[in-house]
Amino acid sequence: MLVYPSSIDLSSRTLRYLAGHLTSRRQEIGTRWRRLAPGRQALLALAHLRCGDTYAQLAAGFGIKIATAFRYIREAVDVLAALAPSLAEAMKTIQMKAFVILDGTLLPIDRIAADTPCHSGKHKRHGMNVQVLTDPSGRLLWTSPALPGSTHDLTAARHHGITEALAEADLKCWADKAYQGAGGPVREPFRGRRLKRWKRRHHTTHAKIRCLGERTMATLKGWRLLRKLHCSTNRITDVVKAVVVLHHA
Repeated sequence: MLVYPSSIDLSSRTLRYLAGHLTSRRQEIGTRWRRLAPGRQALLALAHLRCGDTYAQLAAGFGIKIATAFRYIREAVDVLAALAPSLAEAMKTIQMKAFVILDGTLLPIDRIAADTPCHSGKHKRHGMNVQVLTDPSGRLLWTSPALPGSTHDLTAARHHGITEALAEADLKCWADKAYQGAGGPVREPFRGRRLKRWKRRHHTTHAKIRCLGERTMATLKGWRLLRKLHCSTNRITDVVKAVVVLHHA
């Protein structure tokens, strides 16, 4: 396999952040020797998450076996996922915001047609449903664990306790039509085509606020691995958590 030098559009601070946590991890488990130093292992994991390179490609580039690349990347993802905040922890920061934007996204996966629970009727493809909370400036605050793609956004928000947490915090939340009936602090646009003038004005204002959440979705999809996941669906939650931690780092 031919190997060539490439680049990753991440800062050196992100590399040092992950390398530091990997060093601590090795000290905890008493690792004496590895094929790659913590910095190289961190670079390996970042290349996989950010660029979506396969294990075979990374193994050839770093001069290790495919199984070793798989173990190193899995370890790095687990270390990062353990640092991700829960909804209760994230609410301490969210409560300081004027309002938040709630939206859901479908992370595509390579599942076969027989995997009905993972098929989204809305998007006409297989994937996993992830709920995202964004601040008024369009910055990513929190992402939920992944659910099968057939899960409705409102059902997912209730399953994760998002609506209840926002109601307890008395915090306004802007969402799209998929969250009709959420009640409480969730504000969604009106349904129907022939709407009164004041309702159309409400739609315009609502769209201007909610479109900031699209910036967060673009941030997530900037990590190319999330554009098409080839791993087990049981690992997607940890992968998304790892991406959130690196984004905040």
